[in-house]
Amino acid sequence: MTVMVLPPLVGEFPQFGTQHLLILAICLAGALLLAWLGRRLQGSRREPLVRYALAVALIAFSLPTQLGQFAPGEGPFKAALPFQLCDLAWMVAAYALLVGGWRSRALLYFWGLTLSTQAIVTPSLEHLWPDPMFIGFWGLHAFTLWAAVYLCIGLGRGPDWRGYRWALLCTYAWAAVMMVFNAIVGTNYGFVNNKPPSASVLNVLGPWPLYVVAEGALLAAVWALITWPWVARGTRQRPSRTALARSSAATSVPPPEDTRSDSPDGRTGPAETEKA
Repeated sequence: MTVMVLPPLVGEFPQFGTQHLLILAICLAGALLLAWLGRRLQGSRREPLVRYALAVALIAFSLPTQLGQFAPGEGPFKAALPFQLCDLAWMVAAYALLVGGWRSRALLYFWGLTLSTQAIVTPSLEHLWPDPMFIGFWGLHAFTLWAAVYLCIGLGRGPDWRGYRWALLCTYAWAAVMMVFNAIVGTNYGFVNNKPPSASVLNVLGPWPLYVVAEGALLAAVWALITWPWVARGTRQRPSRTALARSSAATSVPPPEDTRSDSPDGRTGPAETEKA
C-alpha cells in the first residue's frame, strides 16, 4: 500500500492581507477576554483552572510546532533549534502559568507583550493555511501573548524595576550569545546578524550592527514605559515608611502596663482582673 505524503504548503505569508487581519482580530479579542476574565476570577478558587487550561493549550500548540521544525523539508537542523526568543517565551509562559515566580512573570510580561506581539503584527512566516506549521506558528505566539495578558494584566501581577532589570539582562545576554553562535554556525537566530527577509520594524533602524544597538535601546525605553504604571500603582497603594512613621508618632499612645496582657495566640487584649 502506498502512503501519500502531502507536501507542506510553503510560501511567503502576506502581511496585512485578509487572513492576517482576521488573525489579528482573534488575537486582540482573546487578549481582551482573558484580561476581563483574570480580573473577574482574581483570588477565586476557579482561577487556577484557567491558568492550567492556558498552559495545556499553549504546550499543545507549541511543542508539536517546535518538534516539527526538525521534520524533513523544514530546513537545516542547525536552524531548527529552539533558540529564538519566541521559542524561549512560550517555555517561560508555560512555567509561569504552572509554577509562577517573579522572574518568569517578568520575562513573560516583556517578551510576551512586546516581542511576541511584534511577531504577530509583522510575521516572518513561510507556511500557508492549512499547513500544520502555519497553525502551530499562530497558536504558539497567540497563546504566549494571551498568557502574558491573563497572568500579568488580568491577575494584576505586573513587574517592578527589579523585574525590568532582570528581563533586560536576560535579553541582552541572549542577544550577545546568539550573535556569536550565528557567526560561528551560520544561522540568524533573533535576526541579530541580519535583518529578516520580510517587512519588519528593524528596517527603519539602520544597517547592522546599528539596528541591533537601536533595538536594544528601544526595548529598554518601551519596557520602562510599561513598567512605570505598575511601580506607580504599587507606590500609591503602599504608604512610604516616612509617612507611616509620622502617622504612628502622631497617633499612637503607649498603653499602661497594667491594662494589657499577651494571650496564648499572640494577640494582645485587656488584662484579666485579679480576684480578691
